[in-house]
Amino acid sequence: MSSLKDQIASIIDSNLVGTMATIHDNKPRSRYMTFFNDDLTLYTATSKDTHKTEDIEQNPYTHILLGYNGEGIGDEYVEIEGKVTESDDEGLKKKVWNEHLESWFDGPEDPKLLILKVTPEQIRLMNKKGQPPQTLEL
Repeated sequence: MSSLKDQIASIIDSNLVGTMATIHDNKPRSRYMTFFNDDLTLYTATSKDTHKTEDIEQNPYTHILLGYNGEGIGDEYVEIEGKVTESDDEGLKKKVWNEHLESWFDGPEDPKLLILKVTPEQIRLMNKKGQPPQTLEL
């Protein structure tokens, strides 16, 4: 049987789109984002001119849901609690860049492009058939 970390990594690797919640005026705000995974650290692209960047500057913590394709009530998914940092690093922008971002940005050099790095503090594996939620503390 694979380790909890391996099971979580498998779900993250096969589910690039999920929801990311931030806090705005003491109220939760969620939006769909596309994530890139590097050993459970997540990266996502955004514009510097969005509410989420303002939210993160006020409170750097986030809650992310990945998985649950809607194929059934028992779909496995992960809940990720983490801390977000913003990055203008050109190398990171090039690493995260893909053609899907062309609708919003002129390229990895676009000055509006900002990379959000999510360092997980806790990841919970949910809906594993016949098992209670399992938590990976990081």
